[in-house]
Order: sequence, then structure tokens, then C-alpha cells
Amino acid sequence: TSQNGSSAYLPLFVSLQPVEATDDAFWDQFWADTATSVQDVFALVPAAEIRAVREESPSNLATLCYKAVEKLVQGAESGCHKEKERQIVLNCCRLLTRILPYIFEDPDWRGFFWSTVPGAGRGGGDEDDDNARPLAESLLLAVADLLFCPDFTVQSHRRSTVDTAEDIHSIDSCEYIWEAGVGFAHSPQPNYIHDLNRTELLKLLLTCFSEAMYLPPSSDSSNTNPWVQFFCSSENRHALPLFTSLLNVVCAYDPVGYGIPYNHLLFSDYREPLVEEAAQVLIVTLDYDSSTSSSPTVDGTTTGTAMDDVDPPGPDNLFVNYLSRIHREEDFQFILKGVARLLSNPLVQTYLPNSAKKIQFHQELLVLFWKLCDFNKKFLFFVLKSSDVLDILVPILYFLNDARADQSRVGLMHIGVFILLLLSGERNFGVRLNKPYSVRVPMDIPVFTGTHADLLIIVFHKIITSGHQRLQPLFDCLLTIVVNVSPYLKSLSMVAANKLLHLLEAFSTTWFLFSAIQNHHLVFFLLEVFNNIIQYQFDGNSNLVYAVIRKRNVFHQLANLPTDAQSIHKGLQRKKKTPEPISRTNSQDGVSMEGSRPAAPAEPGTLKTSLVATPGIDKLTEKSQVSEDGTMRSLEPEPSQPPPEGPSPSAASDAEPWSAEASHPRRDRRRLSSASSSGQWAPTPDWVMSWKSKLPLQTIMRLLQVLVPQVEKICIDKGLTDESEILKFLQHGTLVGLLPVPHPILIRKYQANSGTAMWFRTYMWGVIYLRNVDPPIWYDTDVKLFEIQRV
Repeated sequence: TSQNGSSAYLPLFVSLQPVEATDDAFWDQFWADTATSVQDVFALVPAAEIRAVREESPSNLATLCYKAVEKLVQGAESGCHKEKERQIVLNCCRLLTRILPYIFEDPDWRGFFWSTVPGAGRGGGDEDDDNARPLAESLLLAVADLLFCPDFTVQSHRRSTVDTAEDIHSIDSCEYIWEAGVGFAHSPQPNYIHDLNRTELLKLLLTCFSEAMYLPPSSDSSNTNPWVQFFCSSENRHALPLFTSLLNVVCAYDPVGYGIPYNHLLFSDYREPLVEEAAQVLIVTLDYDSSTSSSPTVDGTTTGTAMDDVDPPGPDNLFVNYLSRIHREEDFQFILKGVARLLSNPLVQTYLPNSAKKIQFHQELLVLFWKLCDFNKKFLFFVLKSSDVLDILVPILYFLNDARADQSRVGLMHIGVFILLLLSGERNFGVRLNKPYSVRVPMDIPVFTGTHADLLIIVFHKIITSGHQRLQPLFDCLLTIVVNVSPYLKSLSMVAANKLLHLLEAFSTTWFLFSAIQNHHLVFFLLEVFNNIIQYQFDGNSNLVYAVIRKRNVFHQLANLPTDAQSIHKGLQRKKKTPEPISRTNSQDGVSMEGSRPAAPAEPGTLKTSLVATPGIDKLTEKSQVSEDGTMRSLEPEPSQPPPEGPSPSAASDAEPWSAEASHPRRDRRRLSSASSSGQWAPTPDWVMSWKSKLPLQTIMRLLQVLVPQVEKICIDKGLTDESEILKFLQHGTLVGLLPVPHPILIRKYQANSGTAMWFRTYMWGVIYLRNVDPPIWYDTDVKLFEIQRV
């Protein structure tokens, strides 16, 4: 076929002479070939030749695009009943997938698809040029029609001859949804030809949407993608069935199949490429900045059919709109079970290596899960209502732990942490973490017996102490999550308690505190964790109390932190001798779990895409105070220009870690340790005093004052060196009436903002760029949204 195929593409790329649009014999050569694949088209149409035609013979390229779209429109009109028509549609589809990125990379061509083509190829038809649709719209509507084309992409409902074939315009595509699930009960017979055809059409759709890759990142969120905007508007009569088909195909997919080991090696799985493509198209259509609009179900009080029809109508993007209005319990259950099943797939360890199929699209699934929680608050509450949320938590912790040393997976680290930050803003998440952790997923962490909270703390400790340098901007987020859940943690294990104290020890060394303007925030977060547990969960937490007593000198050193210039200078000198930000020593890492592999750095040469910076934690979250009845009220945000450094009136309570930071450029908080060497900023006695005076140490100092003498007395009286006796004593001790009045619980809830919306856009397109290697749709084109880098 290649021989035959290559001859078809020669005319265009050899003759740069303009060819008349009416010369059908010439143009038909491009789609007449019966046996090409998308890979063939990529091989036969080299990048250099597409660019040459674009520069030297633009009219030929324009005619080719116009003619290919025209063929798709004709195929959609006729319903593709003949094999030959289907072949033409698929070939045009592949050709457009190949050419579109080269049109997007050239700013002069970018408007081409949004213009109408006056008279071209209409054989001088009489139609009015005014009402002609832009080429992009014709293309998108044709693809939408073709995705519900009986006997091509969906099962025909009629069992008869071609004469009474379904008229593509009269069919109700809601009856042809691809898979049972949300709003559709019938599961059609699987048909691998239909799956292959859907996959090719979705690939073209994704390529249309990828114009976003050729625009540099901008903070202007009104920058909507015109292709997505039109496709997800009411102009597309298939918007609802297509949204439902994509969502159901993804959530119903079971890669393990019937549980027969090695099954995937014997049978090619035609569903998986479709599921991947569906997941990618879905997250791109849901790329929407929710911070600029009101989401319809924030109050969580709507009822109705599968999709609520309530005011406000919500966003014009119908995919976002439908997603935000799903509300039936059984639909939520179907989505959550499906996402959890797929996220857990890479963790499913069997005794036979490679016996189960491993999926590769967990990053797309995490973006999808994020969108579900962000756009549909009822879904978020449903997820947290039962311990099913732990089926999402454990895979995320697994990915975080596994990717912590790999520079090419820093985006995966961020999305995992963002999802946990979003969940941690809800009280139920902290409560769920108390469930004992018994699933033994092999992870490169110390063995422990305890709860999901212990697992979370141990993994976070591992990320902070043995991840790579580029994860440092995430430390604030990691500790914010721990602060948010801490008031609800009933009983930490000894391993987790020691990890928290090891972090405090590492973060409260003088060189660390003095070497960057925001480092002391980490100490404030950890003190807040200890205060929350001591004040609200003292009874079950003898392990933590014991660890605090053992490491009491850390708290005394903090209380006596020197603030004079000479000591600050000396503290920074010490840093030069210990370049590593956090040592692994005295962290008492036990043996790692059996069957686990250590987290590995990226292979040299691995491709990765750059990401925009994420907003600081103060922009990412807003503070809410938990009242006694468990309800939350949002606290007034502090003024954007904070007063000059000095104790602020609100700092009387134990809970005010923020120093004036809004005035400092973001690059200061980029790296933990190198801020002072860049000459940007140097610590002063006034600066140290300004936050040292706010360190919330009262509760812990009171605890030590009461308990240390008692513990010492027991040890002397009974000659004890055995910690189990001391723990027994602490279990029965009480501090009722001895501690300061409990502070109100402060939760920092994630808030939508355009900074994270932009981050998600660059991350999502970066994942899609790197994952589409066969064929390599965007490879070596002039992408502007991110840089492609080698590790």
C-alpha cells in the first residue's frame, strides 16, 4: 500500500503550481486509497513538505483543507452507507489530523479555518456567501454527526437493507449513546470496527482543539479556545449524547477484562485507545476557568432529571454545564467507582508479572477527577460521604511517592497534591482518614501499622525529605493539607508522629529559617498541626505526645531563637556546610515495604514539558473558621497590601502564620535556600522578631510544663527505660483545664483562581502532547504553550 499511497501524495508536494479547486481527478487522489492507516499518512506526508506547500503554494494547501472538510461534510450528509464513503471519510480525517498542527503554528494561517471560502469548490454555486459557515464550524459539525453514524460509529437500530437506512438527520443520537452509565441504561454490543472509527474521529477532534498549544500562556482567562467553544455550544446538536458517551466509555472501562491472566497479550484491546482518546477529548472540552463564573450547583440544592435544568443556566460550554448538573446518586457511584478502578489499576500487583494490563492514562484521569470535584460540588460531597474517597486517596499517594524523584513527573506531583488540597478543605476527608490502612500496596515507605492518615503523613515526609529540588514549592501545600485534617485525626502511629517531629526539626534549624523569606511558614504549619491534635484529639494521641516530649528541645530552641544580627549571620554560615535542605538522618527510616521499588529519577533524555508557576498558598486557598456545630464560615481575606511588619492585632490567637509576603516577588519563594545568595533579600533582626513573636508555642509549652516532670518522675521511681510504660501513663493522662482555651479550627480551603486554571491548561496539553506518539501529532511543530525539554 505504501507504494500506491506515496504516489497519491506526490502531485501536491511535487507540483507547487496552483491546482484548480474544480480539478476533482487531482484532489480525489488524496482520499481514494483504500488501505492507509493514520501512521501511513504521517510517514507519506513529511513535515518539511507540508511547510513548503504552506509557504510556496498556499492556495493548494487551502484547497486541500477545504476539499477534505467538504468530503467529511458529504460523508455526514449521506450517512456513509458504502464502504468506499467510509474509507474516504477516514482518509480525510487522517490527512487533516496530519496537516492542522502546521496551520496552527503559523500565525498568518490561524484565522484560515474561521473564514468562509467564497465560491471555492462550490463550482460557482448560487448559494449566498453571507450565510456560508466558517470552515471550522462545518468541520466540527461533520465530525459530531459522524460520531453517531449508524453502521460506521454506532450500531444500526434497523435490521434491513440500505434502502431504508437511517437518515442521519432524523436520528435521535441520545438513543445511540456509546456506553451505559450516566443517563443511559443500555450497553451496546461491543464492535471493534466502530471503536476504531470513533478513535480516528476523536483524534481529529483533539487536533482541532490543539490550537491552544500554539498560543503562549496568558493570565487572561477570557482567552477561550474557539474550537472548543463552538463544539460545546448549542450549535452542536449532539453535545449531550457525546458528552455522555465520552464520560461513560471512560468510567465503564475495565482494563483487566474477565480477569484471565495474560489476556491482554492474546487479544488486542480496541477499547483502550478509544478510552484514552475519550479521556483526552473530555478534559480539553472541560478546560474552563471556574473562578470567573458561578457554578450552578454551589448551593447543592438542585433536583430534577439526570441533568438538572435549573437556573442559573450555568456556563455556555455545555460539557461543563452538563458535568456540573449531574446529581443522581447512582450516577455519582458509577463515575467514582470507574475512576477509582482505573486509578488503582497500576497498583494491582499479581503474583504473575505483566499478567494484568496496565493503563497509562492516569494523569488524564486525575485531571478529570479534579474537574468533577471543582465543577460539581455535589459530586465532591458524595465522594467524601463514604470511605470510597480512600480508593482515590491511596492511588494518588502511590503516584506521589513513586514520582517524587523523577523530574519529568513534576506535573503529576502537582495535580495529586492539588486534589488532596481540595479534598482536605472538607471536614469529612479528615474523618475518613481514621480508617485503618490494611491494603498493602507495595510502596517504598517504612512499614507501619495504622490508619490512612499515617500513610498520608509518611508519604508526605518521604516527598519532602527525598524528593527532588523542584518539589519545594509544594511544601506549603503538603503541610496545609496536614493542617486541614489534623483536628480530626484520632490516633497517629508512632512512625507518623516521629515523621512530623523530624520535619519540625529540619525546618526549625537556624540556617533554614534565615535563608528564605517564607521558610518560617513551614514551622507555623507544623506547630498548628500539633496544636490542633493536642487541643482536639489529645486522648487517642499518646504516640504524638510522647514524641513531642522526647523532642522537647526543638520547641525550646524555637522559643529561644536568637534574633541579633550576629547570630543570624552565624546561622547562615552553618548553611554553607550543609547544602542539602533536609537531611535524612535521625528520621529513623525502617525497612521499606516488601515488593516495593525505590522511587527512581527520570531516565536521561526523557522528554518533559514546562509548566507555568502555581500561585502561592495564600492565593490558592482562603481561610474558613469551623464553628462549634461543624459549619464553616469564610474569614475576610487580609488586605492585599499588608501593614509594615509588626505584630498584627489578629495575631493574638495561635493561628496566624502569615507575615507580610504579598509585597515580595514570587521568585523569592521559588527556591528554599538560595534566596539570600542572589542578593535580593537578607534577614534582619526586625524581620525575625516580627514572626518569632507570633510562634504559636503556648499550648505545647504548657503541655511540656505539666507532663515532663511527671514522666521524669515515673522514670526515676520505676527505673524505667521502657517506652511502653510511659505510653501507658500518657494514654490515661489528661490535660483538661490545664491547657489554654482551644483556638478556633482554621481550614484553608482551595479557591478557584485564574492562576491554577492556566496551570491546568499547560499541564493538560503537555500530557496530551507527550502521550500522542503514535502517530506523533504535534511532534517538532512550533508549540508556544510550553517548552519541550529533555531531562
